[in-house]
Amino acid sequence: MSTVFSGTHSRRTLLRAGLFIGGAVAAPSILRSSESNRAFLPEPGASAAAAAEPPAMSVPNGVRPELFHRALAALDRHSGRIAKRDIIAIADFNDFSAKPRFQLINLEDGSVKELLVAHGSGSDPKHSGYVQHFSNEPGSNATCEGAFVTSNYYTGKHGHSQRVDGLDPTNNNARDRAIVIHGAWYANADMIDKYGQLGRSQGCFAVGEKHLKQVFAKLGEGRLLYAGKA
Repeated sequence: MSTVFSGTHSRRTLLRAGLFIGGAVAAPSILRSSESNRAFLPEPGASAAAAAEPPAMSVPNGVRPELFHRALAALDRHSGRIAKRDIIAIADFNDFSAKPRFQLINLEDGSVKELLVAHGSGSDPKHSGYVQHFSNEPGSNATCEGAFVTSNYYTGKHGHSQRVDGLDPTNNNARDRAIVIHGAWYANADMIDKYGQLGRSQGCFAVGEKHLKQVFAKLGEGRLLYAGKA
């Protein structure tokens, strides 16, 4: 009996030892396999970070890239003042006044509506049709550049109008200078037929009389208007 017990005990001991040795031999290969597989796995949180990063917004057709990127930067820079971010306006004063320089841009679908807009007489003393320079000085009658936020509507000497507030050092006198959006006969398309260009404002964003309601409907209050040259 004792011999059988000892043999059985020895076999069990050997089996256990064999399993242990086999496991010890197998373990490094399992570890190597895990390490090999780990090399092909993404870093923790990498996919989430990539998903959270929005795609770069493409420049809408007809919009000057440099001004568009400046406008988007202003939208972020002044996010505390600009409540609505779906539509913006860019007044592109690189162009001749007979060109539609006032661009209403829908950032959600990329559509653009272009309208005529007059610039200030102080920015174009010789009435060349081009903005020669900008000014923020009171009494200059010049167009000022930078980011504005559209504000309240009122009725004044130019009829139905909309105030804008300048958000940059280059246009922070806009409210005191009474720089507004309004309609004007000298910004109508028939001025181009008669004189080859639009008339000039006293620094305001003067648009064609029949397009004023459209501008008000698109922009409303609390949206960005960016004016400048590239």
